Amino acid sequence: MQTTQTLPSLSRSRKREIYGGHEAKAHSRPYMVLLERHMQNGQTSYCGGFLLNKYFVMTAAHCQAKSVSYTALLGVHNACNCAGVQRIPVKAAFPHKDYNETEYTNDIMLLKLSSKAHFNNNVRPIALAGRGDGSLPKSCSVSGWGRTNKYNKTVPFKLMEVNKKVYCSEGKAGPAEGDSGGPLVCKDGKAYGVVGTSFQSNPEIYPYAKIPENADWINWITGNNEKF
Repeated sequence: MQTTQTLPSLSRSRKREIYGGHEAKAHSRPYMVLLERHMQNGQTSYCGGFLLNKYFVMTAAHCQAKSVSYTALLGVHNACNCAGVQRIPVKAAFPHKDYNETEYTNDIMLLKLSSKAHFNNNVRPIALAGRGDGSLPKSCSVSGWGRTNKYNKTVPFKLMEVNKKVYCSEGKAGPAEGDSGGPLVCKDGKAYGVVGTSFQSNPEIYPYAKIPENADWINWITGNNEKF
């Protein structure tokens, strides 16, 4: 991705449906994080996220809405089977300072874990695309535990994934409710975007926060807040 790349096709992808996806191979995406959001009303809801290093998880800033605290679940495939899963409370949240909750611009947030993640075959970080990574690959994918059918309010217990041809934005396959905060991962294995939420003015447009454009902010937050 070039320094001046604006990623116009990345910023908006039509149809907010990981409708059309399939179950991911178990633990084939060891960077995926299931975030428990402990809400003001005492209920628990969920967002996606992904592991950057032993200390930080990246997610969407709008996942902060009405959340009192978070717990990061690492090494999850089947959410009904927590054997071997690392449950780590989040110590601090860093939503982007320019996040706009109306337009969902800069919809990106970093979460600092209260203790170090332990890497193993099921828990590994993902590399982030930087400003020098050249042009955006056309073939990417998203994954999450969000809804798989727009007519069904239930969510899958197992991690789902779907391929996205970024410059071909029309289609019925893509992220859905519950997938917010997950990564847009391209063929080079790097995360290029963070799954956002649909625009209130047009629910069929689903934005992605652009990781390369936020590289300086990401490095500043992680570099200045690494120590426990």
